[in-house]
Amino acid sequence: MKYIAILLLVTTMISCGSNDDKQTPLEAIDFTAINEEEINAYLTANELESQTTASGLHYIIENQGDGSKPTSSSNVTVAYKGYFLDGEVFDQSSEGLFIGLNQVIAGWTEGIPLFNEGGNGVLLVPSHLAYGSFDYNGIPGGSVLVFDIELISVN
Repeated sequence: MKYIAILLLVTTMISCGSNDDKQTPLEAIDFTAINEEEINAYLTANELESQTTASGLHYIIENQGDGSKPTSSSNVTVAYKGYFLDGEVFDQSSEGLFIGLNQVIAGWTEGIPLFNEGGNGVLLVPSHLAYGSFDYNGIPGGSVLVFDIELISVN
């Protein structure tokens, strides 16, 4: 009986270690073209015009501001509302968030320095400049993120 149990255990271990049932790891999906279409449809539906950077970040400057201009490594205080293209809000800070621009998504690192202190506008961030193609803290992979931002101060 003892030998049957050992044989059964060894057989189970061998079958579990089989390469036939290997699962392939999740692969990143390039949403660049899809996100561009989604952003353009959003802009059209809302009668907005944006400018676009070489990386694909869309931005609308409503008020340039007249204070200091941050760099991509500056510490800033930013009031913002973050939402999806359907208007569902996923995060916001009306009082302002103090943060280093080297500690945020690439869309913010690139987009916030487009404004001067006191400026405000909209950033439309494609997924490759945000959280990519994988889900992250309630944000579905491949999502375009929209941010209404006000650059309160460059610290």
